[in-house]
Amino acid sequence: MRQSWFPFLLGLLFLVAIIQQGNTLGRQMTENNSSPEPVATGNSGTLWHGTNHLQIPFGTAQGNLAWYGYELIANTSFYLGPKGTAGQISNAMNCQNCHLGAGTLPFANNFGKVYATYPQFRSRSNKVQSIYGRINDCLERSMNGKLLDTASLEIRAMYAYIQWLGQDVPKGNNPAGTGVPKLEYINRAASPDEGKKVYVATCQSCHGANGQGQPNVGGTGYIYPPLWGAGSYNDGAGLYRLSSFAGFVKYNMPFGADYNKPQLTTEEAWDVAAFVNSQPRPHKDQSMDWKNIRLKPADVPFGPYPDSFSTQQHKYGPYKPIIEAAKRRGN
Repeated sequence: MRQSWFPFLLGLLFLVAIIQQGNTLGRQMTENNSSPEPVATGNSGTLWHGTNHLQIPFGTAQGNLAWYGYELIANTSFYLGPKGTAGQISNAMNCQNCHLGAGTLPFANNFGKVYATYPQFRSRSNKVQSIYGRINDCLERSMNGKLLDTASLEIRAMYAYIQWLGQDVPKGNNPAGTGVPKLEYINRAASPDEGKKVYVATCQSCHGANGQGQPNVGGTGYIYPPLWGAGSYNDGAGLYRLSSFAGFVKYNMPFGADYNKPQLTTEEAWDVAAFVNSQPRPHKDQSMDWKNIRLKPADVPFGPYPDSFSTQQHKYGPYKPIIEAAKRRGN
């Protein structure tokens, strides 16, 4: 949601060299190779922090590729947005609007466990997914865009950056502080009306009264991204689930908050998530999602469901009765 822009000039200086290396690098990059330089470490007992991108070994083949990957994560709209220099396949948001600090910050949807845990089975798609597939998932849903060819320079560069960040995390390990924290369920439905009050008080100064964000001067992206409307994530994105949005907001928003000093209460986080996700946004066909409905989480806001609870309750809660019923069924 909030965003840190990297100067585009530096990216342009090395982009030509990277493209010239692209075909050779494509043959070298596989799901199992490793970058030459050690970077961030993590384990289940240590809070994971990603290494600053300035430590990427620029000047090596894989380092150059990882550096371009960082640029794509940090400044996605410049390269792949409506006025993108490398393609026009996504909205004007950046990957790091949701993966803060280009995927390096604790409890901010970071990339710490990605290289260590993928490929992995994903219950939403009901199949094993690769890192390339996960990147495309985000492009299609959170960026409301189109898929990248898995042979393209751009998707291989993003893979290389994610690999560089997580190469010292042991395979299968899930370091503390990765992903989005799950908040305690509240004993009522989350309230869009109460959430609107939270939004007006703490969010609209950056994201606007109408949720449309603040465009940058060049019109290539946003200083603060839109939270709803045509330019925001679609209803197939992970943040459209209230549990994901509430956990992200509690430990990262508003500006200045983090996991050490949250500014919202748990109830405020649930309510503002309900308000934002009650607003209009692009729709994605999700008919192929959650084919095994017994694996569908309680807060997925689209049926069918393996229970008799309403779509309204699945979207806003209360969730505890849904979860208790699932336990009785043996889910």
